[in-house]
Amino acid sequence: MITQTFDDRDGFIWMNGQLVPWRDAKLHVLSHALHYASAVFEGERCYGGKVFKLEEHTERLFMSANILDMKIPFTPEQINEGTYALLKANNIVDGYVRPIAWRGSEQMGVPAPKAKINVAIATWVWPQYFSVDARLKGIRLMIAEWKRPSPETSPVKAKAAGLYMICTLSKHTAENKGYDDALLLDWRGQVAEATGANIFFVMNGELHTPTPDCFLDGITRRTVMGLAKARGYKVIERAIMPEEMARAQECFLTGTAAEVTPVREVGPYKFTPGEVCRALITDFDALIGRSEAASAA
Repeated sequence: MITQTFDDRDGFIWMNGQLVPWRDAKLHVLSHALHYASAVFEGERCYGGKVFKLEEHTERLFMSANILDMKIPFTPEQINEGTYALLKANNIVDGYVRPIAWRGSEQMGVPAPKAKINVAIATWVWPQYFSVDARLKGIRLMIAEWKRPSPETSPVKAKAAGLYMICTLSKHTAENKGYDDALLLDWRGQVAEATGANIFFVMNGELHTPTPDCFLDGITRRTVMGLAKARGYKVIERAIMPEEMARAQECFLTGTAAEVTPVREVGPYKFTPGEVCRALITDFDALIGRSEAASAA
């Protein structure tokens, strides 16, 4: 049951360089982004008043915009400064940050070279994506019917709004069937990612993860790979076929929302969250400054 919608809240949203009252941050129904998905965004987490990997997220926002032929009318420094001004205005210490850039309503039709590029940043308090119980026992994923497209068919390196349509559909189907999330394969039938997170498998003490050639090379993904290597684990990026999951002992997701979340089931394949999952959760929590007590809460 929805108790509070995202259009009716107190606080402010940073919009085109100004702090705007939350309820006044609006766009026209004929905005190009609504009809043609000409929008790019980021998902960020704030821990203890500091946005995790903010510079990397902002850099990717600009890269995504460039891929979609959108020139953001602000500098990365202005976006970062706006983020912290917004967090202060909304009194957010631990929460979620959502910057987005989109084409406005100046032109309607497939081409819109003269449409204004708008930028907004919103932030709100947001708990951990999966429950504590799921984080300890592992979540259940079904294998989605939708597949990640070829780089020849979509701008797969951009964090673009349109690329998430199949994620929404897959997540809805998974939840309707009693699963927590879904695993998407790619157009070749190889393991790709979950609906909003990257995936790793532990095979005989080594970490195996799909090569991100048709989906995002997540910022949290790269962070966790670094943590794993620091612990001495071998990390292998390669093409992974679904049947190879049968020989994995552990599995986990990584992402801004998921952080490090163990998986106990992907379709017919079963895993037992163990030493590697626990170690990387501990290291990630330490990196973001989360105490053991807070992690278990």
